[in-house]
Amino acid sequence: MEAVRRDGELSGLDAHLAVSRGGFALDLALTAAPGEVVALLGPNGAGKTTALRALAGLTRLSEGHLRLDGEVLEDPAARVRVPTEQRPVGVVFQDYLLFPHLSALDNVAFGLRTHGRRKADARAEARQWLERVGLADHAGARPGALSGGQAQRVALARALAPQPRLLLLDEPMAALDARTRLEVRTTLRRHLAAFEAVAVLVTHDPLDAMVLADRLVVLEQGLAIQEGPPAEIARHPRSDYIARLVGLNLFRGTADGHLVELDASREVAAEGTVLAADDAHTGPVFVAFPPAAVTVHGSRPDTSARNQWPVTVVGMELHGDQVRLDLAGPLRLTADLTPAAVAELAIGEGSEVWAAVKAAQTRAYPA
Repeated sequence: MEAVRRDGELSGLDAHLAVSRGGFALDLALTAAPGEVVALLGPNGAGKTTALRALAGLTRLSEGHLRLDGEVLEDPAARVRVPTEQRPVGVVFQDYLLFPHLSALDNVAFGLRTHGRRKADARAEARQWLERVGLADHAGARPGALSGGQAQRVALARALAPQPRLLLLDEPMAALDARTRLEVRTTLRRHLAAFEAVAVLVTHDPLDAMVLADRLVVLEQGLAIQEGPPAEIARHPRSDYIARLVGLNLFRGTADGHLVELDASREVAAEGTVLAADDAHTGPVFVAFPPAAVTVHGSRPDTSARNQWPVTVVGMELHGDQVRLDLAGPLRLTADLTPAAVAELAIGEGSEVWAAVKAAQTRAYPA
């Protein structure tokens, strides 16, 4: 979603983040409207942290621009660069960066003091913020006495207290255990829903992105390769990275009606491999299906499934209450079986089996 005009003035984020550092280059156009939460996803080295640091003013732009609510914060061509500390930007860092010698109250008040608030006023407002995040009873506690979830909420309150126009969250739940993450994710979702400015979230966790963000931007090698609402990204991934994140088998090929000849790749599909899809197309397409759609048999199955391949089990791991099989053959795919099915088939690494997928359980869409 683009920045929007309110009362004749442009509101929201309008950025072209171009950063060249050593052998790496980031080239990302990023816009967002007030109240929108955008999540940046991508593998290590994709440029997520570089983008966040550029938005925060911690990394200089080589080219491009950064505008917030119509104000130019940075434009190298025009030699404009607002100092980092003067930007209306709040940041929640991955390790929170709370001051260990200050109480929770004074950590939150610090953010207000840096914006010119008097000490007494800052502490009074900080106390209100601690109440909002459910930590009024921990105002006097220092960070070392707080749990990971409590420290994260203090960091969030400190970032929100000065009422920034841009909130940046860098892997805000990476340091939390699974149980705490569930609780904090719910709290964070509530506060982001009430946040009236732009929020940008960097995360490796697809669930965090799907739950917290209105829009996902997927980065690979410094470029945005896919962008859209979480549900659309999950339904129609356009890279192996996204497919793995959302738990899908993904292939690319050329469609002729319901038949798709897969692109030959030593890692993905052998030359001449054809897959029958439920959707009819002509030309380049992606074909996706979940691991649960793959059935595994000890011998060639006598079923209605049009897609059948002899495969070898090259990997096995527990995935929730299922066993995820890594299968190699004419194409590389994953399948989910119950532990009982694995035992019944006597499957182990190196087992030679057959995999089948019904065309009706596949999705094909233009590449």
